[in-house]
Amino acid sequence: MDHRLSPEHEELRRTVEAFAHDVVAPKIGDFYERHEFPYEIVREMGRMGLFGLPFPEEYGGMGGDYFALGIALEELARVDSSVAITLEAGVSLGAMPIHLFGTDEQKRAWLPKLCAGEALGAFGLTEPDGGSDAGGTRTTAVRDGDDWVINGSKCFITNSGTDITGLVTVTAVTGRKDDGRPLISSIIVPSGTPGFTVAAPYSKVGWNASDTRELSFSDVRVPAANLLGEEGRGYAQFLRILDEGRVAISALATGLAQGCVDESVKYAHERHAFGRPIGANQAIQFKIADMEMRAHMARVGWYDAASRMVAGEPFKKQAAIAKLYSSTVAVDNAREATQIHGGYGFMNEYPVARMWRDSKILEIGEGTSEVQRMLIARELGFAAS
Repeated sequence: MDHRLSPEHEELRRTVEAFAHDVVAPKIGDFYERHEFPYEIVREMGRMGLFGLPFPEEYGGMGGDYFALGIALEELARVDSSVAITLEAGVSLGAMPIHLFGTDEQKRAWLPKLCAGEALGAFGLTEPDGGSDAGGTRTTAVRDGDDWVINGSKCFITNSGTDITGLVTVTAVTGRKDDGRPLISSIIVPSGTPGFTVAAPYSKVGWNASDTRELSFSDVRVPAANLLGEEGRGYAQFLRILDEGRVAISALATGLAQGCVDESVKYAHERHAFGRPIGANQAIQFKIADMEMRAHMARVGWYDAASRMVAGEPFKKQAAIAKLYSSTVAVDNAREATQIHGGYGFMNEYPVARMWRDSKILEIGEGTSEVQRMLIARELGFAAS
């Protein structure tokens, strides 16, 4: 299998690389320290078409594929993960459910704005008492005439409270099967709907320039037409969304791991100790060589998973492997980059400090490392324990 980029994908990579270094890098540190959402940068990403990369041109998209999205995410995350996760969540969690499961009317109403970056979408799945047990959804939606009435809460929802957030797709129990198990459905809730409350932003360890909130729904009424896909298919829908999202998160994690290499190589040439650059020491050289090896293999992993997905082949196991490995690599490389920088690595003015703080969530979000191991084991034929 040839993992070299096509001319079109390479052109995209170079474009996003230049944007990340010329536009994001000089500004994002200040946004990060102020815990402020970078609207100006997001608007520019919208004008570049990044939010529309994998969507059809008829809805304002770029007509590309999920591989193109991964390339953009990796290049952004080499510089900053807050900006990268804003794009990842806006596309794979916000717009993609509407593209995959929405009616023509829903697509016409929402996708042009989401593809242009004029509005952001969010995916309301995780609940305070649920965590990895997404099947234990407690949020409910009851049919009342021509409306759904929603009650419940969600937590850790990215892009859910910005000034340009347009909607949150919420999973909710809409009934029971004959055996008593819940029927989980997905419902579009526009921002500003009465009874829909968005809490203040979380105080987070990392991703400080991205928007993450808790949501609550108190007798929230939305039209019955806001049901996304078939009633009772919400659980299957979000499983597909998460499989694809793991490829995107793997690309992001690979970018962070590679960014740690970039910063460490630069610092090892510039920093002098005992009369010579620290990069002249074999211990530093070997440490960075190991970091480069890990980033390279993480890239091979997400390339493989993305290639299978784009070709319409099974990719669940490959996505889980890519997400598990790349997130581990991101944490490892961030730790080593901080060590190479010494005391300066603990100072927020250096990008590696931001990368160190941002890396850990990659082993948790969109499926913990433990969940990835469970998925891989099931694909190998082991029964769920």
